[in-house]
Order: sequence, then structure tokens, then C-alpha cells
Amino acid sequence: MKMKALTQYIRRNPLSVFLVAFPLALLAEWLHWGSIWVFFLSALGVVPMAGYIGSATESLAAYTGPKIGGLLNATLGNAAELIITLMAIKAGYLELVKASITGSIIGNILFVLGLSMLLGGIKNGLQVFDRRQAGNHCILLTLSVLALTIPSLFSHSIGEEGSVKVEILSLGVAVVMIVLYVLGIIYSLKGFDNPLSHKPDLDHGKAEYKASTAIIILALATFGVVILSELLVGAVEVVVSSLGISEFFLGIILIPIVGNVAEHLVAVQVAIRNKMELSVEIAVSSSIQIALFVAPLLVFISLLMGNPLTLIFNQFELIALGAGIIIAALVAWDGESNWLEGASLVAVYSILSLSFFLMP
Repeated sequence: MKMKALTQYIRRNPLSVFLVAFPLALLAEWLHWGSIWVFFLSALGVVPMAGYIGSATESLAAYTGPKIGGLLNATLGNAAELIITLMAIKAGYLELVKASITGSIIGNILFVLGLSMLLGGIKNGLQVFDRRQAGNHCILLTLSVLALTIPSLFSHSIGEEGSVKVEILSLGVAVVMIVLYVLGIIYSLKGFDNPLSHKPDLDHGKAEYKASTAIIILALATFGVVILSELLVGAVEVVVSSLGISEFFLGIILIPIVGNVAEHLVAVQVAIRNKMELSVEIAVSSSIQIALFVAPLLVFISLLMGNPLTLIFNQFELIALGAGIIIAALVAWDGESNWLEGASLVAVYSILSLSFFLMP
């Protein structure tokens, strides 16, 4: 009977099988199996933890109502990735952090949205979603990316990266982005649709856990992510030198996937079930939240940690962001999607990934 219940649970939560990576990562660290083992086991261990944070947040949202639920989603939606980047800032890997910001945005709007449209289109044919809402999201996403791009374009005329003027510019832009994020939250609490929430109100119906259980799971999963992130970041230097993978590639491809894989699976699954509007909401809102909330928050926290992070991105990151925004906006603007459009988005992401992998 217990085995049957366990099998059913794993079917509902397939990522839970990776929980075994958590104790293995600890053993790898204590028994000195090597930094490569520590890194990959820690990365695998973060995957189910991020999933539990998401499901616990959704359960709490069902008890608090749609308004507070939307606020919880908008605040905790990228908790796992935020914790990983905080550990990276603590260790001084600022370029990895900035790469993970870029990687999260393009990963959501190119890979996740593209895979959702591809598989959803193969299963259901032409799929439709709210054109007006998609247009609003595209505008807000474009503004978000512009806010990240402008400091990079103007910094060369203002001073060298790390100078006082560049730091002031980054802090000023971060303040504006946080204000816009807060305005979005206020907008949602006034009874309108929340453009910053990962999931619309229709997803807050049934709770998977009791409120008390959800709080405990949220606390334990967050603590688990903190431990695993410490191990993961601590092994970065050895992994980069041993495997020949650049720190930039780890930040722009691997870290975003590890921190958001549970949410990515949800977006793809609902697209296959012909709920394309929800899939688009998850993918695009996550990118907006990274740009408007996570990135500026990291600027302020890094200042307090003594490793100031500026919003100055390299030319490759800017090209990737620009290309991602343009093609995602063109695909989503008409409120319709098909498998060919999805394949196009995945193709662009694949080209960018290969380019980033081959970079020194």
C-alpha cells in the first residue's frame, strides 16, 4: 500500500526523484569525492527544492485568495535562483550573476515559450491566447529589458565599470525598476490582472497542501536550496578549470535551468493540455519578474554584501536580450501560436547556447 502511494506521488511530482541528490551532494562534500561531483549533485538537488517552493507557494495562494496569492507568486516565484545568485555574489562571481539574469530572461521567452508552443502545437494544432494581455506583457518585457540595456550603453560615456558614476547609474535604474515593480503589485491588489504574477487567478483554485504544511515545506525547501547553493557555488572554480566550461556559460545556461526547471515543466505541460494562455503567462511573467525585481534587488543586496553589482552587461548578453525580445514579441503579438513558431524560438535559443558554449 505504501509503495503504491509512493508511486502515485512520484507520478504527480516526477522531480521528487532527484531528492536523493541532496544527501549525495552532502556526502560528496564531506567525503571529498571531488568538486565536479559536488557541483552536479548540488545542481540536481536544487531542482526538486525549487519545485517544492513553487508548489508550497501555490498552496498558500489558494488559502490567501487571488490578490495576496498573486503577490506571493510574484515575490517567491524565482526564490531558488535568487538564493543561488546571492551565494555567487558572496563568492565574488559577479559575471556569473549577470549572465544568469540574461539567461533567465532568454531561457523563458525563447526556450520555455518555444518548447511550449512546439509541443502544444504538435498536440493541439493552432493555439490561441489573449492577444491584448500578450501585447501588454510584450510592452512591459521590452521596457524591462531596455532598463537593463540603457546602463550598459551609457556607461562607456560616463566612466569605467566600477566607477562611482556607473554605480550611481546602476542604483538609480534599479530604484526605477523596483518602483515599477511595486506599481505592478499595487495594480494587481486593486483588483486588476497582475502582469507580474507567474500564474493568473484561475490557477489558485485547489491547494495541494494544508496551509501549515505548505509553510513548513516552503521553509525546509528554502533552507535546502541555501545549503545546496553554497556547495554549488563553491565548486564553480574547479568545474570551470577542469571541464573547460566558461563561468559565463554556467551562468547564462545552467543556473537558470536548474533554478526554474519545475516552473518550465508546468509551462510545457499546460501548453500540451491546450492552456496556451497560462503557458504564455508563466514564461513571460517570469522574465518580467527577473528583470524588474530580481536584478535590481541583487544590485542593492550586493552593495550591502560588499561586492557591488552593476547593471552593465557585455555585448553578447545585449545581443541575446535584443534578439529574444524581438522574436518573442513577433510570435506572441497576434495571440496565436503553432508548432513552427515554437520551433523557431527553440532554434534561436539553441544557436545562442552553442555560441555561448564555444566562448572562452
